[in-house]
Amino acid sequence: MRRDLCVLAGICVLLAAPAAMSQSDPQRPGEAPAQQVTVPPAQQPPQQRQRTQRPEQPASPQEGAQAKPAQHAPIAEEKSSVTHHSAHIGGQEIKYTATAATYNIKADDGTPKATMFYVAYTKEAVTDMARRPISFVYNGGPGSASLFTHMGMGPRRVLLTPDGHGMPAPYTVVDNDDSFLDATDLVFIDAVSTGFSRPAPGEAPNQFHGIIVDANWFSDFIYQYVTRNDRWASPKFLIGESYGTTRSAELAGVLQERHQIYLSGIVLLSSVAFSNWGADNRFEFFLPTYVTTAWNHHLLPPDLQNLAIEQVAQQAREFAHGEYAQALEKGDALSAAEHQKVVADLARFTGLTPKYIEETNLRISSFRWFKELERDKRRTIGRLDSRFEGMDVDAAGERVEYDPSEASYEGAFVATFHDYVRRDLKWDSDAYYTVSANVRPWDQTGNTEVAEVLRAAMTQQTFLKVLVLCGYYDVATPFNGIENTFAHMNLEPPVRKNVSFAYYEAGHMMYIDEKEHHKLHKDVDEFLNAAYSR
Repeated sequence: MRRDLCVLAGICVLLAAPAAMSQSDPQRPGEAPAQQVTVPPAQQPPQQRQRTQRPEQPASPQEGAQAKPAQHAPIAEEKSSVTHHSAHIGGQEIKYTATAATYNIKADDGTPKATMFYVAYTKEAVTDMARRPISFVYNGGPGSASLFTHMGMGPRRVLLTPDGHGMPAPYTVVDNDDSFLDATDLVFIDAVSTGFSRPAPGEAPNQFHGIIVDANWFSDFIYQYVTRNDRWASPKFLIGESYGTTRSAELAGVLQERHQIYLSGIVLLSSVAFSNWGADNRFEFFLPTYVTTAWNHHLLPPDLQNLAIEQVAQQAREFAHGEYAQALEKGDALSAAEHQKVVADLARFTGLTPKYIEETNLRISSFRWFKELERDKRRTIGRLDSRFEGMDVDAAGERVEYDPSEASYEGAFVATFHDYVRRDLKWDSDAYYTVSANVRPWDQTGNTEVAEVLRAAMTQQTFLKVLVLCGYYDVATPFNGIENTFAHMNLEPPVRKNVSFAYYEAGHMMYIDEKEHHKLHKDVDEFLNAAYSR
């Protein structure tokens, strides 16, 4: 999906790349006033690992009786549209207030830096707001606006077919009975450069585009929101999808260090595997998703095909990190008999031919696999959701022309959001809504320590709980990658018990499937309700 073009790049970088180097300087001299960026201790050089505070700003050389006032670039006036609604959610009628608005975000010295757009849904008639949770929600990419989570998890959702396929116009928006609004207030945020969020006039966009700086701006938005809306006492949650999970892991540390904001919980939806492993790990972590996909398309032998999806996934994990991993580790030292056996077993688990597996040297690229799995049917496989099938003009090609899952429902999501935000939320703006922004190059500085940032936050914030949501048919962020991340985070047992996983017979956006969004609602509501003291 255009909104998630960088997810695969993130997988490649975070699963396979060596320690990433900075691709851009977030503070190029002369482009913007200096901003104190909070870097969690795990991402600081060892000699600098101490608690970071927002420092006092140094006095200007001109400060004093003869000082001239600072000349700040003008910034757009903040806007707000407040409307009142009701919806049938979780078996009850919920009255709520919707606030579509912008905040101007400033540097530590007061310089206007960006305007960030958000839509907040708050339940009405709540007598004690301190006991009402609030969740900050966003998509990923990086470069994606929040409209997909918004129209999938908010109180109104786009109507799709039961299995998540888009339908032709006229599009329909209905009450989302599976919104999390029954358990938490929701604030959907567009990252700077996406949606209606923009850098202030004259500000360099690259200062917002990177793992650490992105989390800093989000943390300042959250600080401003909880302050303006008297939500400091409320339990606070993060719900991020795709690259939004990397953002959440980083935010857990930045919020703590920068604003001393402690979280009650984090929901990682279709999580990037934010760790740094060798190249062959990629093939191991993708393999279980290849297997569950082959099971979905009825391409496995009867003994596997007759198993439940959970059983197939477990056998796939054991094979991927057992016989298959050992074969990749041996490389050319693999004996002829061992080679023949692993080829046969790979064919059995994946539905691919032994000849093709031989030609790939046992290493199945996802980009080629999309084309190969159902080549004999002249069908391609979806990346965000491998249940979806597509058709290419060149059935003999090596790469697919498009992602059939994205193509199916993206138009419906975008059209309904544009109509909904103007018609229902009364947001009056001629500004262009950027569904997927070009935020390249994305500064990867600190990417190899993101898991450690989350580990440190969970260890210090002992009440912080994490729920990891995985789709069996998600090839953008395969479920086995994030499983291995948490298995190697060195969490102490009292902290490890705060991590839970939930799995869905769906892809990257499990909320598009009717059966699975019911399960998603139940799982997330139970997590939210259990993650704080009532």
